[in-house]
Parts: sequence; structure tokens; C-alpha cells
Amino acid sequence: MLFSRLLDAVATTPSQCAVCHDWGTQRVCAVCVARFAPVLPRCRRCAIEVPAATGLCGACITDPPPFERTLAAVDYAHPWDGLITQFKFHSALDLAPALTRQLLDSFRRSGEPPPALLIPIPLSAARLRERGYNQAWELTRRLALALNCPADASLLLRVKDTPHQLALAPDKRAGNVHAAFAVEPRRRGELAGATVTLVDDVMTTGATVAEAARVLLRAGALQVHVWVVARTPRSDAV
Repeated sequence: MLFSRLLDAVATTPSQCAVCHDWGTQRVCAVCVARFAPVLPRCRRCAIEVPAATGLCGACITDPPPFERTLAAVDYAHPWDGLITQFKFHSALDLAPALTRQLLDSFRRSGEPPPALLIPIPLSAARLRERGYNQAWELTRRLALALNCPADASLLLRVKDTPHQLALAPDKRAGNVHAAFAVEPRRRGELAGATVTLVDDVMTTGATVAEAARVLLRAGALQVHVWVVARTPRSDAV
């Protein structure tokens, strides 16, 4: 993959691990990845941890979300929660390649075919101006380069500025993002029969990606998949 080759090409550049602060060639060193990114059995629909050989969690059996599959690289726990906070809110874009690598490694282990179209969860115009970048797009564009697949940051729009989901109780989050997204009206036809993969940094209750998925499905998408770097464990998500 082109992106993997690009990463390898800079692998001789000294870098301090963002977790253990030891010096090596990766922003998150192999020792820390081995320690803090164990391969866990996950529900194929929502990516919550499940017992081994369990395909779906109970919640997805009884009340399935509108997206078909979720790929999550790690649990939203130490050190990934801190790294993602730095990446998302404090302009630590140097962490983007390391977080992308975790998603790429999880994808390769999954045996799934490459995504047909990657779409980042969009920010509102006000939030984008405030932050200066969309962290989901920073992940998406690197994934697209690595997997040689299309990515589009303008097909799905955020049409309502909402409070941060983390600031709300879990039972308030679905209402917070209701009607927050829309498909670019002139491009709805591009979604007819398409399988779309949404990309975001963290999935907690799943309210954000569920609302985005419903909008894409109503616009004609056949299926929606979700890729996130981190998944909040169920005990913390509800």
C-alpha cells in the first residue's frame, strides 16, 4: 500500500513515543502498541467487546443500529483516550499517522474487502473554524491513500452546530445530533446503491454515527459501515 510505503520511508526518522517517551521511529512505539492495543473479540455490528466466538452483542440482536458493521482499533481507554484528546482538541496532528496505523492494522486483520467509499463525520462550519481541521478527515484521507480508495469530505454535511457529545449524558446524545446531518442535495444520486464507510475518531453510544447512517440510507445508500479508532467500553457508554 502506498501509505504504508510512505510510513516506512520515514521510519528511520527518530521520534519520541507519545506514550512512554522512549526514542524510536514511531510516534507510538511497537512496545506500547503491543501493551495497550490488544486484539479483542468485538461485536461485528457495534464493535463492543464480546466473548470469543460471539458475532453480535445482545443489544445489536434486539435493537440493531442502522449501520451494518463497525471496525474499532482499540478501546477508548489509557493511553488512547489521552492521545485522541490531544489529536482532536489540541492540534496534535503528528499523532494522525499513528492512529491511522491502528485502524489499518485492524482492517487487515479483519479480512474484509477494502471500503468502496470513505466519508468522514463532518464538523459544523463554526466548529471547523474554531478547531482549524476535522480530525475525522485527517484520518480518512490517510486511510484512503493507504487503501487506494475514494474519500469524500463534502458529500455528507453537518447542518446543525451541536454541543460536544462528551458534555452530555448518554441518554441525551441521540437527541443532540437529531437532524444534524444532510447529504449535499446536488449529489444525492451518487449514493444510490452505494456501500459507504463512515470514519470517526471515537464511538461512544453510537448516536452520532447512527444519525449519519440514517441520513445516508435515506439518500439511497445500500449499506453503511463505520470505522473508528476507539470504542468506548459498554459500561462507560451507557
